[in-house]
Amino acid sequence: MSAHQDLQDTIHTMVDNRRGILAADESNPTIANRFASIDVESNEENRRAYRSLLLSTESLSDYISGVILFEETLTQSDQHGVLLPQLASNNSIVPGIKVDKGKGPLAGSPGDMITFGLDGLDKRLQGYKEQGARFAKWREVYPITNSNPRQLGLTANAETLARYAAVCQQQGIVPIVEPEVLMDGDHSMTRCAEVIEQVLQEVFYALYRHKVCLELMILKPSMVTPGKSSGKATPEQVAENTLKVFKRCIPAAVPSINFLSGGQSPQEATENLNAINQMANNSPWQLSISYGRALQQPVLAAWLGKAENELSAQQALLKRAKLNSLSRQGKYRSEMEN
Repeated sequence: MSAHQDLQDTIHTMVDNRRGILAADESNPTIANRFASIDVESNEENRRAYRSLLLSTESLSDYISGVILFEETLTQSDQHGVLLPQLASNNSIVPGIKVDKGKGPLAGSPGDMITFGLDGLDKRLQGYKEQGARFAKWREVYPITNSNPRQLGLTANAETLARYAAVCQQQGIVPIVEPEVLMDGDHSMTRCAEVIEQVLQEVFYALYRHKVCLELMILKPSMVTPGKSSGKATPEQVAENTLKVFKRCIPAAVPSINFLSGGQSPQEATENLNAINQMANNSPWQLSISYGRALQQPVLAAWLGKAENELSAQQALLKRAKLNSLSRQGKYRSEMEN
């Protein structure tokens, strides 16, 4: 089968009008912080048990079409010896893989960041594909200040995302392109909208230069929100401002926009997505989720690292996934939380 056919098959399987993506690709330091919040040690066995719990949730594929995994997870098995990527596939969920190697300061652009991991990416992708991964994810991070992101930060991050996406498509792996504009700070919603517009313009210009096929990728952007220290916006305000920027910057050829939750609470992320879908009349894109914490926070609270809590944790995941599926269709109501 050709790389192009692999890409088409994966997009066809993952993109529809009701399902989203579960981000379960936390690095070891990140998942250690999540586990610390419930007083659970982050050792390999606990990480394996937790991720097995997520992927074995019955009927999860009714609401989730793909799962982003961390590299460690590709080689782990459930209690029956089934490799976790295969467990996802057995449950009709497409396994994917986080391929970036973390971020650091961008030289020459104070306050901006850059993500590492392009060296040897083609060979790593070949190995990941043999282990069952059919899509990948790469995250670039954009802090907002009065002077950031700078022009160098905008162009360098966009170039990195485009190079990653081009290598993925060459290997028959669907790229999820994630330019995350951080919520941290006291910036206004207007400033956030301005930055996201600049980021998306640079990203799509770079994707064009690198001949990335837009029909065979997924975009994972931030919503337009005020900074965390600036109070909350209503879901209608988030929807209006987000869609205004997207209509200016994102080509209709992109099949799916799968939002990151970016520090929003589980209910807030669901409410905002619902408002976006209610307002997005005749949108050319699917408007969905690629949530991590906004799906998993209730799961961790129910699990607490105890095997006897596995079913209640899975029920918490299924509830959150179902509510977001409803918000995909603009049918969510806050009373459904209860």
